[in-house]
Amino acid sequence: MDFFNSALGKNITFVRPAYFIISGFVGIPNIRYYYVFLFFVYIISVLANTAVMGVICLDHNLRTPKYIAVFNLALVDLLGNTAIVPKVLDIFLFNHTQIPYNDCLTFLFFCYLCFFLQALNLVALSYDRVIAIVYPLHYPVKVTHRFMISLITSLWIFVITVVLLAVDFLTRLSFCQSVVIKSYICDHGPIYRLACNDYTPSYVIAKMVPVLVLWLPLTIVLISYVCIGYALAKVATVQERMKGFKTCTAHLSLVAIYFIPVLITFTLGANIDPNGRIINLSLTMVFPPMLNPIIYVLQTREIKKSLKKLLRIITSFKIRKQQQQEADFNPNGAKGGPLEDSCMAEDSRMASGKDSLEDGRMANGEGRGGLVVGAIGEDPQMA
Repeated sequence: MDFFNSALGKNITFVRPAYFIISGFVGIPNIRYYYVFLFFVYIISVLANTAVMGVICLDHNLRTPKYIAVFNLALVDLLGNTAIVPKVLDIFLFNHTQIPYNDCLTFLFFCYLCFFLQALNLVALSYDRVIAIVYPLHYPVKVTHRFMISLITSLWIFVITVVLLAVDFLTRLSFCQSVVIKSYICDHGPIYRLACNDYTPSYVIAKMVPVLVLWLPLTIVLISYVCIGYALAKVATVQERMKGFKTCTAHLSLVAIYFIPVLITFTLGANIDPNGRIINLSLTMVFPPMLNPIIYVLQTREIKKSLKKLLRIITSFKIRKQQQQEADFNPNGAKGGPLEDSCMAEDSRMASGKDSLEDGRMANGEGRGGLVVGAIGEDPQMA
């Protein structure tokens, strides 16, 4: 009964602190440089993910089901890094280590929401690759805009529900002693271990969630690539196999970058050194969002082609704008002072006189039409 009472909050008064203290790294000198490094990683991540989303929105050729998932991945990466890095910099570079209770739980929600969505988005991309390689003739039917949007929406709803459940169980805990979180964010594991009442529901969630949003997605991805490898093994020529495999290299790179440090962190759990957990978790949460768009730009032909086309359009637009500015500030077309105006008037009268004289010659038959036209074409003053 204690389990259900603590989970549901029946007839229990909870002791909630006014704030938590985030310890960050302990005993590491000059650690501020690491946070500055995270800041530069964040800037690159924002620029790269914004560029990928902009290219997908602007290029009609990229509005395919696959790139709906790529756009969602870039959006999640951007939101995740924006939720984590600015707050981390505020905490440790400006010594705002005390974070209010409600703000801490909100911080935790957005960090883990984007973190888990990255894993599930890789599952959506693996499904796209499986259908494209194993069932290429069925691809237009099985991978549609409607299906991909529905899949991504369901992933968002699922992750939001799971993370909200984890946060709700944290609100059922009492914190009577320490409020120091041994992490660099409001981390779920270090928080529930500080509780002085029964934290079994949070413990169960801490064991179940990695299985649902990390181990299960990784298993699905591995099974999908077993199917892809089996399908490619049936292809007659080596060139065709390599061509099919190259379409998966970008996705495989993302899977490796994301899951290797995640598995280390969540497998060791509480047994890992706090500083080691912080390094692993920070690199896992911050580095993939920076590398994902770079990998897709470097290894995806469609995005590279679209970027080159957009760069040509931007360059030609700048050239036309510069030419227009030069034409606007051309001295021949600019208005001058009174002296310049009088000189221009005098030149105009002289030109009119020459034109009148030439017309008179032509009228009297003194000039030959072909020679006059040739003279006008050759004389810059008369031109």
